Parts: sequence; structure tokens; C-alpha cells
Amino acid sequence: MTDFVDGTAFNHEQGNRARKLFAAVVLAALDDAIADDKKYGNGPEQIARWARSRDGREVLSCAGIDPNERVVSGLMDFVGKGVRTSVALSREESERRSAAQAEAA
Repeated sequence: MTDFVDGTAFNHEQGNRARKLFAAVVLAALDDAIADDKKYGNGPEQIARWARSRDGREVLSCAGIDPNERVVSGLMDFVGKGVRTSVALSREESERRSAAQAEAA
């Protein structure tokens, strides 16, 4: 019985690590689309094409993201804002956004 529990816990951890790996691929695709947007002006279209492709849908699914049109439009909006993922996920950006919302309210 103990072996079954250990094996299940190990498989669960492996699944979590795989999800994080695929989430990193999604973040890299977003950064690439943002770079394309700054260089060529077609970033939102690039991320939409990738997210709708078979590979993109599979990567999104493996990352735990449902690859539907609402997600595609959200990815396009994110790329359109032009904020790199590392900056958007940082604490400083979160605090700045919260301060801006407090001022607006």
C-alpha cells in the first residue's frame, strides 16, 4: 500500500513539473509575440495563429489552459499591451497596477 501512495505522489509531482514546463513555453511564446509586435507590428496575429494551431492547442492544454477563443483573445490583448511576461509577473508591476487602480477609484 505504501508503494502505491508513493508512486501516486511521485506521478502527481511529475505532472505538476510538466505543467510548469509547458507554462514556461506559453510565456516564451508570449514574449516572442511581443518582440514580433515591436519589430513588425503583427504580434497579436502571431500569438493567435500559434494558439489556434494544433501545436499551440496542445501546449496550452498541457499547461492546464483550456485552448478556447476566449483564451486566444486574452493572449492577443496581453501581447497588444506590449508588457513582457517577466515584467508583468513581477511584484513591482503588480504594486504599480494596484496603485493605479486605487487612484482611479
